Amino acid sequence: MKQVRAIIRHEVLEPVRNALEKLGVPGMTITEVKGFGHQRGHTETYRGAQIQIHFRPKIELLTIVDDDLLNSVVEAITTNARTGAVGDGKIFVTSVEEVYRIRTGESGNKAI
Repeated sequence: MKQVRAIIRHEVLEPVRNALEKLGVPGMTITEVKGFGHQRGHTETYRGAQIQIHFRPKIELLTIVDDDLLNSVVEAITTNARTGAVGDGKIFVTSVEEVYRIRTGESGNKAI
């Protein structure tokens, strides 16, 4: 099993979610986050004063998938989240040793 964590733009969340649902991804967790990478911050003008915005708002998508679904999931996220501009995000993949479903006590792939 693999954990897929993607940091993406807000506006691409629905296309990414739809693509993952079509693949049969069993579930996902979405969190609003702030951060910066190569994009860094930007300057905005508020009531005549310039304000430096250091962190950009993003969405963090987290899902656990079976190993055989990993490449399709990464491709779906990449295809639907890419705008070609700096700040499109990143995908992180890590191994998951075990998963347990609290309600039923199931473990492994059955618990995903």
